Order: sequence, then C-alpha cells, then structure tokens
Amino acid sequence: MKDAAALSVREFGAGAEPVLALHCGLGTSGMWKDVAAGLGDTTVTAPDLPGHGRSGPFPDGVDVHDAACDAVRPLLDRPMHLVGHSFGATVALRLAQDTPGHVLSLTLIEPVFFAAAADGPVKSAHYEREAAHFAGFERGDLMGTAQGFNSVWGGGAPWESFPERARQLMASQMPFVIGTEPSLWRDIHGMLHPDRMARLSMPVSLVRGGDSVPIIAEIHHGLLSRLPHGREAVIPGAGHMLVMTHADDVARQICVTMVEAKARSAVTPR
Repeated sequence: MKDAAALSVREFGAGAEPVLALHCGLGTSGMWKDVAAGLGDTTVTAPDLPGHGRSGPFPDGVDVHDAACDAVRPLLDRPMHLVGHSFGATVALRLAQDTPGHVLSLTLIEPVFFAAAADGPVKSAHYEREAAHFAGFERGDLMGTAQGFNSVWGGGAPWESFPERARQLMASQMPFVIGTEPSLWRDIHGMLHPDRMARLSMPVSLVRGGDSVPIIAEIHHGLLSRLPHGREAVIPGAGHMLVMTHADDVARQICVTMVEAKARSAVTPR
C-alpha cells in the first residue's frame, strides 16, 4: 500500500500493462482484487476514493465529483488502461475526456451517469424511486436513507445481512451520495457536451449486468449514441455489484478492451 495525493492506494499484480481502477460509491479499492487476478500481465493501481476506505475525507465545500477527479488525476501520469465502476466509472469518463492521451482504453462498468439516459418512463421511475428513499435525508434519517440506497444499488444484499458497523458506515456516507446529484443527474461539468465526448477516440467498452437496475441500460444507450465508437457487453445473471459477484466475466471484458487497444496501436502509422 502507498499514499498518493492524500489517497490510500493499492496495487494488484506486477505486470507490464498499467491499469487504473476506480471503485463504486461506498466501495473500496479491495473490490478490484478478484477482477485484477483475471487481467493477466497487468499492474492494477486501485485507490480508495476520497471519503472511502483508508483515504481522507472529502474536502468541505467542494463538489464531490471535482474532488474525486482532482484526487485521482495524479495517478493517471502515463498511458494506462482506465476502468471504473458505478460512481468510479463517471470519474473515469471525465478523466478520459480531460487527458485522452493518457488513456489507452476505457472500460465503464455500470456508470451511474443518469443525465446520459433519455427522458422517459424508465428515467422518471428511477428518479421517483431514489427521491422517495432520499426524502429521509432531509429529515435527518441517515440510516433510512442508507437502507433505501442499498435496496436499489446493493445488488440484492438484504439490509439485515450487514453488521451494525457496516450499516453505520453506509449511513455516514449518505451526504456523499446526495452530493453526487449535480454531477450525475444534472451534468454540471458538461461531460455530455459533443466536444468532450468526441475526445474519447480510444477503445471504449460499457459493461453491465443483465439483471441490473433498469436505468443502467438507458444510460448505456445514451452514452453509446454519443461516443465516436464503443461497444456494450451484458453479463447474464449479474446485478450492479458485478465486479464482486462476476469478477471473472468482468475481467474478460476488460481484457477484450485492452486487446482492441493493442491491435489499434499495432496498425497506427509511426
């Protein structure tokens, strides 16, 4: 383990291909261990995002998406394969737009970038579902908010299955979840702007579970319609937490993206 830019950072493997992996909201770097084991000749750098794991808290008064990107950006210091899951995938998307020359390939696993989904019944239903749970936040009911969040994004794990300490931790992180709304729902950072999407000329893969939350398929459709080129992979039987439940399948899809990047590099004129 090493520290970089106030982050706690882990590395998995010692191979030739560098990978930067960003975990989901309320997750930790350790979630990538099994995925990293299936990536072959790679070194996977996996930070705990601010406010998560062993990293320090989010700075006061700073947009959480800005803070996460600013903290992780120093790790993307050379051409790397960039991978993100859920909230981490939205950070990966923005970093790839900011520094496309340092991204060999981009794999976005169930990005919770709600602004990318087209307006319609699926998006409206999901917004209402989350709004009903998060109404408790305004009343100061952090535990109830955390339980509602888990019911949507916990991959089917019953709330009662978590020890009390884990429930308390999730409850304490609800201000972060609420703080993601401007970036994920309203796209205040302009990630959907055509000029920014056009920068993603590297191989891009979107990976989702076949049994995941319906809004994810809508987000993927919206992103794919804006990308210069991209592919989608659906893992049957998987839900939102597929990096843990279907690690081998996820690793295979990341490898497909990495191989495409190598093939493209081999035919690029020098």
